[in-house]
Amino acid sequence: MTPEILFLDNHLLVVAKPAGMLSQGDSTGDRDVANWAKAFLKREFNKPGNVFVGLVQRLDRPASGVMVLARTSKAASRLTEQFRKRSVEKVYLALVEGKLEGSGRLEDWLFKTHDTETGTRVKRVSSTTSGAKKAVLEWRALATVRGRTLVRVVLETGRPHQVRVQLGGIGHPIVGDLRYAAPVPLGDGHSIALHAAHLALDHPTQKDRRRFTAAPPPAWGEDFARPIEAELRVLAGRE
Repeated sequence: MTPEILFLDNHLLVVAKPAGMLSQGDSTGDRDVANWAKAFLKREFNKPGNVFVGLVQRLDRPASGVMVLARTSKAASRLTEQFRKRSVEKVYLALVEGKLEGSGRLEDWLFKTHDTETGTRVKRVSSTTSGAKKAVLEWRALATVRGRTLVRVVLETGRPHQVRVQLGGIGHPIVGDLRYAAPVPLGDGHSIALHAAHLALDHPTQKDRRRFTAAPPPAWGEDFARPIEAELRVLAGRE
């Protein structure tokens, strides 16, 4: 389980995270992107001592897709500010259960809890709930095959488990997401059909807009290969 390198310079490391890999290390001791990146950079550039890697975003463990890491503290600070100001464009592709048509916008208030046995769990709550945070996304159905729908999701906010909870909340859980009501697992049982397909941001030092895309993993199968390929071309700016 190794991330694919999409871009590398003195300030950024952009990778495609595999489904099932942690973004950041936790008590399990399982492999994670941040520590993998430190080891890769240390080896690649023969660096002595500690290697700086700034984790400025996270993807859920069972999800896959584009992640950007900072190679300097200046880059980390500037990227963090972009995420805070919501100037980073984040587009996901998801396979959901059921037939979903058209497009829409979802606004919910989410509350996160953590249990030592079940891990992080997020639920939709009232806006008056103490500690709740607003979550907003826009979705558009791209294709439906055999009772499942390919959906493009654009995030306005970046809450934990946001896409999973919000799509599940309208009766269309993400394929394989047993935690949020999906009926059956996906592939190896450790991944879900949620993929960060596209990330657009301003380079922290050169200031020009950079766009990064990555295709979903093979576990998604071939049913949606054509609409996925077409959408990736659009996201990459080739159409």
